[in-house]
This record gives sequence, structure tokens and C-alpha cells, in this order.
Amino acid sequence: MTRAAFFVLTALADQPRHGYGILREVEELSDGEVQLRVGTLYGVLDRLTTDGLILLDREEVREGRLRRYYRLTDDGVAALDAEAERMAAGAGAAKRRIAEGRRAGAPGRPVTDGPAGLEPPPAPPGLAGGYA
Repeated sequence: MTRAAFFVLTALADQPRHGYGILREVEELSDGEVQLRVGTLYGVLDRLTTDGLILLDREEVREGRLRRYYRLTDDGVAALDAEAERMAAGAGAAKRRIAEGRRAGAPGRPVTDGPAGLEPPPAPPGLAGGYA
């Protein structure tokens, strides 16, 4: 699930919303990190509708403009819940690894060009057969 789709589903989790309302809600929920353009939003809405995760709730005319309101389906709620659980598990694993690394002193280790955890090979011997 894309980040945009995740936040669109989250925006619709508590109530149906129209396009502009979804845009504002996504920006607020993501603390401004996800700012969808209108074309991107409607592409996401079309895909989520095709996938059966949302559906058109109703249409109404406000100030001469048609507003389409979307809502989550039961499958949409299940998909959002599963993605939130997956993300939480991943974040938990990352936090545990960070804590383990700190306890082991990992952040202070020098960065090497080789695979993680391996020291670089020794320098070749100098002219006198020793190391330079």
C-alpha cells in the first residue's frame, strides 16, 4: 500500500469526506509530510474504488459545484487495520534494533566499505615487508 493510499484510507476511517476534505485531512494526519495534488488524489481514489476499499457515499451540489463523498468499505477498514499493524510491527522491530545497537555501542563504530559488521582488509605490506 502506498503512503498516499494509507493516508487517504485513514482520512476516511471516521467519516465520509469529499475530495478537498480528504486533501486537508491527509495533510493534517501526516503533519504536512504528504501533500497530495488533486490529480494524484483522484488517481488514488479511483484505484481504491476499483480495489473495493472505498466507495462513493453520496454526491451533493454546494455553491454550484458537485462534491463526491467517499467512505471506507468493510474491506477498506480491514486493509487499513492490517497496514497499520504491519507498520507498527516494523516500527517496533526498528526501535528494538536501535536500542540493541545503542547498548552494544554500535553508533560509535566506524563506517566501513565492506559488508556490515566486517572490518576492512589490512593495507598491503610496505617496501620493507611491514605495514605502512
